[in-house]
Amino acid sequence: MNSKSSMAAILGAIFILAGGSSRAAYAAPPTDACTVLTPARVSAILGASVSADKEPPSPFPGSHPTSHPTCWWSQPGVSIMTSKRAFLDIFGPIGRFSPVDRFNNGKTPVHGVTKTPISGIGDDAYYITSGGLGTGLNVRKGSSAFQIRVYGFSLDQIKAMEKTLAQDVLAKL
Repeated sequence: MNSKSSMAAILGAIFILAGGSSRAAYAAPPTDACTVLTPARVSAILGASVSADKEPPSPFPGSHPTSHPTCWWSQPGVSIMTSKRAFLDIFGPIGRFSPVDRFNNGKTPVHGVTKTPISGIGDDAYYITSGGLGTGLNVRKGSSAFQIRVYGFSLDQIKAMEKTLAQDVLAKL
């Protein structure tokens, strides 16, 4: 398998395990992710002025369905590949899978993807790290679950920022 095929397989597995869906699978999100975290709050945590958008920023149009509550915060006018940015995905039900099922499915081992438990955030939480995709923090509280991702910083900074933003999200659930 060549490297492009390997990356496509890994991306596909992560998308399935993280609870990817089609637009028809979940039509009514329980909340608007762009209102859970304000641009001002995300800007304060990232140390850079960002704006919110429900659509994934270029060069990823269509790469993540917007049928469940998602929001991107990124620096206006800065290339997505170099900007400081954050992403929030509030898990909704998909078919027979509840948000908690989706959270738990994300714990399934996948070659090339590291899952690291973290305590003190919600009822359960883990970092999910894969080469080329960065690190995200998956969190469950009661019957709710979400993923927060930060880009444009060192791994230690990303983890600290994701933890802080996750605490802010938890306060709104």
